[in-house]
Amino acid sequence: MASFKELPSFLMVFLFVHLAQYCCNRIDDDNCKYNKHNNCVPKVNFRHKEKEVLDQILGPGSYDARIRPSGVNGTGDSPCIVFVNMLVRSISRIDDYKMEYSVQLTFREQWMDERLKFNDYNGKMKYLTLTEASRVWMPDLFFSNEKEGHFHNIIMPNVYIRIFPQGLVLYSIRISLTLSCPMNLKLYPLDRQTCSLRMVSYGWTTDDLVFLWKEGDPVQVVKNLHLPRFTLEKFLTDYCNSKTNTGEYSCLKVDLLFKREFSYYLIQIYIPCCMLVIVSWVSFWLDQSAVPARVSLGVTTLLTMATQTSGINASLPPVSYTKAIDVWTGVCLTFVFGALLEFALVNYASRSDTHRDDMSKKCDLERTVSMDVGDYEDGPNSFNMKPLMRPELMMSRDKMSQIIHQAPPMEKNSCWKSWMSKFPTRSKRIDVISRILFPMVFAMFNMSYWSTYLFREDTEEDK
Repeated sequence: MASFKELPSFLMVFLFVHLAQYCCNRIDDDNCKYNKHNNCVPKVNFRHKEKEVLDQILGPGSYDARIRPSGVNGTGDSPCIVFVNMLVRSISRIDDYKMEYSVQLTFREQWMDERLKFNDYNGKMKYLTLTEASRVWMPDLFFSNEKEGHFHNIIMPNVYIRIFPQGLVLYSIRISLTLSCPMNLKLYPLDRQTCSLRMVSYGWTTDDLVFLWKEGDPVQVVKNLHLPRFTLEKFLTDYCNSKTNTGEYSCLKVDLLFKREFSYYLIQIYIPCCMLVIVSWVSFWLDQSAVPARVSLGVTTLLTMATQTSGINASLPPVSYTKAIDVWTGVCLTFVFGALLEFALVNYASRSDTHRDDMSKKCDLERTVSMDVGDYEDGPNSFNMKPLMRPELMMSRDKMSQIIHQAPPMEKNSCWKSWMSKFPTRSKRIDVISRILFPMVFAMFNMSYWSTYLFREDTEEDK
């Protein structure tokens, strides 16, 4: 085969021309778009056009971010309408002590600014994207019940502004807020709380700026929203325009209705308190002479109950009214303290019974001695009848039977007396009565407590 150098010169020129023409056609194909007549139409770089459009509509001579947009139909007399909607991403905590809650939002605003209209090149340029909010006019919205808040800048600032061809502006940003939430704790922990999110215009009155909720799901909540001790039952949107000395300002409000999860408090508070009260009743079944055991049991349960009560109150703010948990812990503490006082009463009754038995034995002994001495006071050979056997004290058989027939009938509560007669001492009777009385009163308290507060909870829900 002949080498490339051995080819004729005219053939080399021919190949070179055709190669150059092929390369030029390839370059034209990359920069052309052929129409139906197979004519080359130059392609447009829309990314480059975005820069030109932004420079055109946001240039210093054509746009001033200090001037608010015109109102409806481009008239400057009507206020600018801003539509608001948001997505609740998470609610991290609800603090009962500080009465606040933390929430993370994707917050969006939409308004019309006719100064930002541009050519969309037959739908090829759907919108323009900005990340600098200072380049366009922004509504001066703020959260009136905010305590703390911050933007998210990882990895880049989580904010964008989209400008649509007809002049519609969409502003979206991700923020985290800590908001105040005044709570009514009268039914705690069987309560429901309503926490609000208020958005107000700071400087523009309703004559210049009006906030409206966007139609169709103005507030959205993620499906996997989880709260440790609360459940988000529902949320309501409303308007809350505020009037001050400087004018009327547009305001939007979101009410988040939270229901407290009772299972946590049932396991951590109510069941342990019931167990402490029942343990204090063990003292009624111990022997009255077991003083160290009964005293240590009563004091231990009382101190444990007091510690439980102080721990509950430490996690709640000091309020001037009585909470449902205060009623429960107060009554439980009273029952434990009552069990300790019951032992003090039993101990006193036991010592009183012992003292009375000793005095009775002493009197019987003295009476016996005196009777023996009286029998021989006239001398050893004299006969002296005992007082009960003297003739003047003797009764006839007919008179005794008459007295028996005239005796009152037996009382109907002889069963109770016969049962109590099994416990001859007062101290034992106090223990036996306490074994029945304390559980009955505690059961009655539970019935009244749960029926009262559960009924009040349902009433609050209906309101």
